Amino acid sequence: MKDYGSAWRILRLPSLTDQIYIKAQRIRGLQTLAERKVNEGEQSEFIGIINYSIMALVQLERGVVEQPDLNLEEATALYDQHIAATKKLMMDKNHDYGEAWREMRVSSLTDLILQKLLRVKQIEDNAGKTLVSEGLDANYQDMVNYAVFAMIHLDKAGNK
Repeated sequence: MKDYGSAWRILRLPSLTDQIYIKAQRIRGLQTLAERKVNEGEQSEFIGIINYSIMALVQLERGVVEQPDLNLEEATALYDQHIAATKKLMMDKNHDYGEAWREMRVSSLTDLILQKLLRVKQIEDNAGKTLVSEGLDANYQDMVNYAVFAMIHLDKAGNK
């Protein structure tokens, strides 16, 4: 925000979804390629997934604008609000699932993020209409939580 302001507020949801998709695809590539040409690890890409997902949640709530309209304090408050709601969802799901993510591989978490992205793209292509599935917000929140879980695993393994 300090460098770019709230320029991201002009992005439509499909643009944010595509940005998340690019990050997830790069992570998958890093996990499968023997040679890396750019010296950046998975962790920075997972951070990007978190940030773009929160931006998408803000866009869902506030709508897309033609010109940046948030100052640093407003954007930070919205970010914190969505992070808190997403963390609560994670805590509730952890209770119900028994923290099964702790036994998962980072590659599986990456695949789950990609699966969520394909679901979001389909919902977007259906103009937001769903019959029985969760809405866009739940999918973006799940992507945030999967990215956090992956970062915890990477941190424990000493990968940055």
